[in-house]
Amino acid sequence: MDMSGEERIAAKREVVWAALNNPEILKACIPGCQNLDMASPTEMSATVKIKIGPVSATFSGDVTLSDLNPPEGYKISGEGKGGIAGFAKGGAEVKLTEDGDGTILSYTVDAQIGGKLAQLGSRLIDSSAKKLAGQFFADFNKAVSGS
Repeated sequence: MDMSGEERIAAKREVVWAALNNPEILKACIPGCQNLDMASPTEMSATVKIKIGPVSATFSGDVTLSDLNPPEGYKISGEGKGGIAGFAKGGAEVKLTEDGDGTILSYTVDAQIGGKLAQLGSRLIDSSAKKLAGQFFADFNKAVSGS
């Protein structure tokens, strides 16, 4: 599954960068996130409960940040296991571009899934992923810009 998009955030790039590296803000914005712990500035572990179509699962996994270029962006990669529901793994490239008094956050995602989730069909997976990404960015935008 490949997905890309962008979100304009009414905050300076340095503020957006700090929020992207703040586990409390990320935990509050990731749909279904039950916990998010930072082991180091570039390593996190998370537990996320999601429902996609008829499949509901709790995924546990690790996330690594690489190619850090503050405050312009980074790469994020991770893998999560959801028991019988299957697994998800992949990565994203996140870029922050100044836009007047705001910031354009753009992203490209490459992910693979397996197990029961993979049996649901790509259309349902793609639409669910877009919905979850949209919810994350709406909540993230509100948390960062205060609007």
